Amino acid sequence: MTSIPLDDALFDAMETSILPTEEAESLPPLCYTDAAFYEFEKKAIFSKEWLCVGRESWAANPGDYFTSFIADEPLIVARGRDGVLRAMSSVCQHRAMLVAEGSGKARAFVCPYHHWTYALDGTLAAAPAMERSCRFHKEDFNLPVFALEIWEGFVFINFDREAPPLAPRLVKVSEVLRGYDLPNAQGDKPAEEQRYPWNWKVMFENNNDGYHASKLHQGPLHDFIPSELAEFPDDLGEDTAGYYRTNRTLHPDAAFNATQRAVLPVFPDLTADERHRMVFANVPPTLSLVMTVDSVIYLILRADGPESHRVDQGVLTAPRAKADPAYHQKMAMGFLAATEIIDQDLHVDEMVQVGLRSRFAPRGRYSWQEGAQRLFNTWLVPRYRKAWGEVEVGKR
Repeated sequence: MTSIPLDDALFDAMETSILPTEEAESLPPLCYTDAAFYEFEKKAIFSKEWLCVGRESWAANPGDYFTSFIADEPLIVARGRDGVLRAMSSVCQHRAMLVAEGSGKARAFVCPYHHWTYALDGTLAAAPAMERSCRFHKEDFNLPVFALEIWEGFVFINFDREAPPLAPRLVKVSEVLRGYDLPNAQGDKPAEEQRYPWNWKVMFENNNDGYHASKLHQGPLHDFIPSELAEFPDDLGEDTAGYYRTNRTLHPDAAFNATQRAVLPVFPDLTADERHRMVFANVPPTLSLVMTVDSVIYLILRADGPESHRVDQGVLTAPRAKADPAYHQKMAMGFLAATEIIDQDLHVDEMVQVGLRSRFAPRGRYSWQEGAQRLFNTWLVPRYRKAWGEVEVGKR
């Protein structure tokens, strides 16, 4: 991996990425490849922003838990005996062994190495054979607990306990999602994560991008949602924590399958106008949503290196969808179509990462159909600039 010294010139250059779309250009390529930049990004973004780690339904009852891993931090999300959902480090405060892996139901978390035992709220309950250790007090060795917030049924955590709340900064995004009633949408926990050898921003940008839809995905599974019908919000507010784009469809109730139409129950609260479009909503740096009238594909992106990340990908449907006797067959129809489209995206993402390593990698100009890329940049660049300013102040 390369490592290029970060300097004022790099961050000054980013200002052109947040100009109006018709004038803007993409971020410097090293933002996607450089090891030093990734280390900076962990502090600038992942240590301060709200990070999606799963769905609240994954830990619905007392004792339920699931684990995650993001930006080198292993996590546990657990429902306590008191019914409260908490997020904490899964690193044992004795010798750094992980106290939990996977997901399931537990009465407590027992470190398999030396059997230090933690309650579901992270407090140290037992530390065998520590009675001879000087000045050892169990209350000093609890698992670190992080801020947690539920938004639209998704669990977000923040390593910064003083971070401002998430939901008030997503009001306009929530408005466009209201008809989907996401808190009550249903879907199984993804069976396993995927790990991809490219920067998390490459994946995030592709999920945001309507420009490629009529080119890369041309054909009967995608032609009903043409790129030229993309629409972008005028004003999300300077403090927005997310953004979205909508795309009109050539017919109502369009969906990704061979019929081009919804085969599962339509989300009942969608208006007639909303049934004539799709929504692509994003809460960087971790959550991306692709919303059709009968299903929502979500991707939880978890950076784990300058050129790699992990993804939890799942599907949500209206609550009554599973009552259909043909539910699994209809889901398979959608899965078959989505897999073909996703495979095209994954190949592009991998090749883009190869291109970004080249000395000829450009700072590309945007089409008007890439307005969501500029929205992503307007979220990223001020955070980069603020964190870099704090680094410079710290040097004085």
